[in-house]
Amino acid sequence: MLKEFKNFIMTGNVIDFAVAVIMAGALGAVIKGFVDNIAMPFVGYFAGGFDFADLHIAMDGNDYATLAAAKEAGGAVIAYGAWINTIINLLIVGFVMFIIVKAYNKTKKPVEVAPEAPKGPSQEDLLTEIRDLLSKK
Repeated sequence: MLKEFKNFIMTGNVIDFAVAVIMAGALGAVIKGFVDNIAMPFVGYFAGGFDFADLHIAMDGNDYATLAAAKEAGGAVIAYGAWINTIINLLIVGFVMFIIVKAYNKTKKPVEVAPEAPKGPSQEDLLTEIRDLLSKK
Protein backbone atom coordinates (compact mmCIF):
# COMPACT_ATOMS: atom_id res chain seq x y z
CA MET A 1 0.00 0.00 0.00
CA LEU A 2 2.85 2.39 0.80
CA LYS A 3 4.46 1.64 -2.56
CA GLU A 4 1.20 2.41 -4.38
CA PHE A 5 0.87 5.66 -2.46
CA LYS A 6 4.44 6.62 -3.39
CA ASN A 7 3.74 5.92 -7.06
CA PHE A 8 0.54 7.96 -6.87
CA ILE A 9 2.29 10.93 -5.26
CA MET A 10 5.22 10.83 -7.65
CA THR A 11 3.14 10.96 -10.81
CA GLY A 12 3.37 14.19 -12.74
CA ASN A 13 -0.30 15.05 -12.40
CA VAL A 14 -0.25 15.14 -8.59
CA ILE A 15 2.95 17.19 -8.48
CA ASP A 16 1.58 19.61 -11.09
CA PHE A 17 -1.65 19.93 -9.13
CA ALA A 18 0.23 20.61 -5.89
CA VAL A 19 2.30 23.33 -7.56
CA ALA A 20 -0.86 24.85 -9.04
CA VAL A 21 -2.57 24.94 -5.63
CA ILE A 22 0.44 26.60 -4.00
CA MET A 23 0.73 29.13 -6.82
CA ALA A 24 -3.00 29.85 -6.67
CA GLY A 25 -2.74 30.55 -2.95
CA ALA A 26 0.17 32.92 -3.48
CA LEU A 27 -1.56 34.62 -6.40
CA GLY A 28 -4.74 34.91 -4.34
CA ALA A 29 -2.82 36.67 -1.56
CA VAL A 30 -1.27 39.08 -4.05
CA ILE A 31 -4.62 39.84 -5.65
CA LYS A 32 -6.32 40.22 -2.26
CA GLY A 33 -3.62 42.72 -1.29
CA PHE A 34 -4.17 44.58 -4.55
CA VAL A 35 -7.93 44.67 -4.05
CA ASP A 36 -7.81 45.66 -0.37
CA ASN A 37 -4.99 48.20 -0.60
CA ILE A 38 -5.27 49.67 -4.10
CA ALA A 39 -8.50 48.90 -5.91
CA MET A 40 -11.04 49.35 -3.11
CA PRO A 41 -9.71 52.71 -1.88
CA PHE A 42 -9.74 53.87 -5.51
CA VAL A 43 -13.32 52.62 -6.01
CA GLY A 44 -14.36 54.06 -2.65
CA TYR A 45 -12.93 57.45 -3.57
CA PHE A 46 -15.04 57.62 -6.71
CA ALA A 47 -18.07 56.24 -4.90
CA GLY A 48 -18.23 59.14 -2.49
CA GLY A 49 -15.28 58.50 -0.22
CA PHE A 50 -16.59 55.63 1.85
CA ASP A 51 -15.17 52.18 2.39
CA PHE A 52 -17.34 49.31 1.22
CA ALA A 53 -16.02 47.16 4.06
CA ASP A 54 -17.88 49.35 6.57
CA LEU A 55 -21.29 48.85 4.93
CA HIS A 56 -23.46 46.86 7.30
CA ILE A 57 -26.90 46.35 8.77
CA ALA A 58 -27.14 45.91 12.52
CA MET A 59 -29.86 43.41 13.32
CA ASP A 60 -30.59 45.03 16.68
CA GLY A 61 -32.05 48.10 14.91
CA ASN A 62 -29.44 50.55 16.17
CA ASP A 63 -27.33 52.66 13.82
CA TYR A 64 -23.56 52.28 14.24
CA ALA A 65 -20.96 54.44 12.50
CA THR A 66 -18.65 51.56 11.64
CA LEU A 67 -18.81 47.82 11.27
CA ALA A 68 -16.34 47.46 14.14
CA ALA A 69 -18.64 49.46 16.44
CA ALA A 70 -21.62 47.33 15.47
CA LYS A 71 -19.70 44.12 16.15
CA GLU A 72 -18.39 45.51 19.42
CA ALA A 73 -21.97 46.13 20.57
CA GLY A 74 -22.41 42.36 20.38
CA GLY A 75 -25.46 42.21 18.12
CA ALA A 76 -25.81 40.28 14.92
CA VAL A 77 -24.47 42.22 11.95
CA ILE A 78 -24.94 41.68 8.22
CA ALA A 79 -21.66 42.89 6.72
CA TYR A 80 -22.79 43.29 3.11
CA GLY A 81 -19.88 45.64 2.38
CA ALA A 82 -17.46 42.76 2.93
CA TRP A 83 -19.54 40.74 0.49
CA ILE A 84 -19.26 43.55 -2.09
CA ASN A 85 -15.48 43.51 -1.58
CA THR A 86 -15.50 39.74 -2.12
CA ILE A 87 -17.44 40.09 -5.39
CA ILE A 88 -15.03 42.76 -6.64
CA ASN A 89 -12.14 40.51 -5.58
CA LEU A 90 -13.66 37.64 -7.55
CA LEU A 91 -14.01 39.80 -10.66
CA ILE A 92 -10.42 40.99 -10.41
CA VAL A 93 -9.13 37.43 -9.84
CA GLY A 94 -11.13 36.23 -12.84
CA PHE A 95 -9.75 39.03 -14.99
CA VAL A 96 -6.15 38.38 -13.88
CA MET A 97 -6.55 34.64 -14.55
CA PHE A 98 -7.99 35.48 -17.99
CA ILE A 99 -4.93 37.64 -18.75
CA ILE A 100 -2.54 34.93 -17.52
CA VAL A 101 -4.20 32.18 -19.57
CA LYS A 102 -4.34 34.43 -22.63
CA ALA A 103 -0.62 35.22 -22.30
CA TYR A 104 0.19 31.55 -21.75
CA ASN A 105 -1.76 30.53 -24.84
CA LYS A 106 0.21 33.05 -26.92
CA THR A 107 3.49 31.46 -25.82
CA LYS A 108 2.46 27.98 -26.86
CA LYS A 109 3.51 26.94 -30.32
CA PRO A 110 0.62 26.14 -32.59
CA VAL A 111 0.07 22.43 -32.95
CA GLU A 112 1.35 21.33 -36.29
CA VAL A 113 -0.98 19.07 -38.14
CA ALA A 114 0.91 16.15 -39.60
CA PRO A 115 0.45 15.87 -43.34
CA GLU A 116 -1.88 13.09 -44.33
CA ALA A 117 -0.16 9.89 -45.22
CA PRO A 118 -0.36 9.15 -48.90
CA LYS A 119 -3.36 7.04 -49.67
CA GLY A 120 -2.60 3.53 -50.73
CA PRO A 121 -4.52 1.52 -53.27
CA SER A 122 -8.15 0.85 -52.43
CA GLN A 123 -9.41 -2.55 -51.41
CA GLU A 124 -10.87 -3.09 -54.85
CA ASP A 125 -7.54 -2.27 -56.52
CA LEU A 126 -5.75 -4.80 -54.30
CA LEU A 127 -8.32 -7.51 -55.03
CA THR A 128 -8.07 -6.81 -58.74
CA GLU A 129 -4.29 -7.06 -58.55
CA ILE A 130 -4.49 -10.38 -56.67
CA ARG A 131 -7.00 -11.72 -59.20
CA ASP A 132 -4.76 -10.76 -62.09
CA LEU A 133 -1.72 -12.38 -60.44
CA LEU A 134 -3.65 -15.57 -59.80
CA SER A 135 -4.97 -15.72 -63.34
CA LYS A 136 -1.46 -15.59 -64.81
CA LYS A 137 -0.45 -18.87 -63.15
